[in-house]
Amino acid sequence: MDRITLVRGDITTLQVDAIVNAANSSLLGGGGVDGAIHVAAGPDLLKECRLLGGCEPGEAKVTSGYRLPARWVIHAVGPIWRGGRAGEEETLRDCYRHALMRAVELRAASIAFPSISTGLYGYPVERAARVAVQEVRRHLAESPLPEQVTFVAFDDETYEAYRGLLEA
Repeated sequence: MDRITLVRGDITTLQVDAIVNAANSSLLGGGGVDGAIHVAAGPDLLKECRLLGGCEPGEAKVTSGYRLPARWVIHAVGPIWRGGRAGEEETLRDCYRHALMRAVELRAASIAFPSISTGLYGYPVERAARVAVQEVRRHLAESPLPEQVTFVAFDDETYEAYRGLLEA
């Protein structure tokens, strides 16, 4: 599918309409990609996030991108891995669905996703990548927007997990 690309790098540097933040439920910043996005966007992102009242796992909320090259940040709260028997897969699927729905609402032509829940939340990378690729492909088969989806891998393990799925 030529509407999906994979890059290894820093999501905060991408020239896309929207980036997805692997956020925690407070939306007030944290570690990993969440912390990097908050730092790169600057203090106004935190100010706007404080007005949103948090976000439930599986849901997604939108803010401006502030100092980021991206116009918007779509904050998606992924599940904490608890062994796979606590509804983690459906919650992760919901993250991607809701983030893509927000992108359509924004009329975003391009969006970039990190590997949601695979860092501090402990979701196994291969399993998370499978969910992400399935949900993005499903969405793109039904919608003209976004025109381009980029998966951004921060490390080699994540890159290889996504590459294997996207080449299959």
